[in-house]
Amino acid sequence: MTGIDDLPVRDELRGKSPYGAPQLDVPVRLNTNENPYPLPEPLVERITERVREAARDLNRYPDRDAVQLRTELARYLTRTGKHPLGVENVWAANGSNEVIQQLLQTFGGPGRTAIGFEPSYSMHALIARGTGTGWISGPRAEDFTIDLAAAERAIAEHRPDVVFITTPNNPTGNAVPPETVLALYEAAQAAKPSMVVVDEAYVEFSHGDSLLPLLAGRPHLVVSRTMSKAFGAAGLRLGYLAADPAVVDAVQLVRLPYHLSAITQATALAALEHTDTLLGYVEQLKSERDRLVAELRATGYDVVESDANFVQFGRFDDTHGAWQKILDRGVLVRDNGVPGWLRVSAGTPAENDAFLDAVRDLKKELEA
Repeated sequence: MTGIDDLPVRDELRGKSPYGAPQLDVPVRLNTNENPYPLPEPLVERITERVREAARDLNRYPDRDAVQLRTELARYLTRTGKHPLGVENVWAANGSNEVIQQLLQTFGGPGRTAIGFEPSYSMHALIARGTGTGWISGPRAEDFTIDLAAAERAIAEHRPDVVFITTPNNPTGNAVPPETVLALYEAAQAAKPSMVVVDEAYVEFSHGDSLLPLLAGRPHLVVSRTMSKAFGAAGLRLGYLAADPAVVDAVQLVRLPYHLSAITQATALAALEHTDTLLGYVEQLKSERDRLVAELRATGYDVVESDANFVQFGRFDDTHGAWQKILDRGVLVRDNGVPGWLRVSAGTPAENDAFLDAVRDLKKELEA
């Protein structure tokens, strides 16, 4: 039988694995950073209404520029991000991964490079390879913060075309201070005019504010977002970016025709009508996230400060073995391949209780 190695796959893709997390049939699944709360019934009803309206015109192509959706996203960002934005500043696509892909298709590609500070969101490197963009793994400090001096040296040495800064960072959960982002932006412009992409997929869960105000006067800065986390709409697949209007114009050079379906646009618009309710769930998850941090530390684990809806904890001599022992107790967490550390998503209070019981049992077993 023919295998992938028998196909003329590009060299930079050989030996790589596709992105994914185990989806096992266990009582408590806290491994994919999903919002654990189902959409409220009034929103479900509104989605049904909007989709019904859109369905009447499915014989026609959707609005290829998604103007109404982008307008509402701009209003949401202006309201919550403390920085005024218009439709011309916002672009939307099928998940933040497609946003990243379009940015790399536009500003990366063969003969160009991108840098990220790892461990961080692994799709940045995977999408870079998929677009023929060379990938550079930049340094982090032992506590998973960005070592600014080392990062500036890496940018000066490699002169990348795209710089990724993930804040709050995935999988570690810690946020990047605004002054660090500003310093890296300046370093990137000094090396050569480079695009700096701030990935804010989890920013609604942060203790601090969005970095959207940094866009002012910085045409090479991009902030990417998603509706998968705070909006509890992982199944929708809607991501978006905020940037200078020239960036929005540029990514349209590589977008596929009519890339956002009418159904996707209708569903996202319905969700934006219920922003206040959905952000109420975010507040509950932030409280539960903080409880996980406190309880894990009280149990004796090391914990990275988290501004996301997940917590990285450790340290383990046998990381995968610890993951398995937690799984044996009916709780699925994430082994991201960070030596000595595991990641748990904040769930409902009952799910978090089950997780905490499991890790307390594990601690007793490891210390016995």
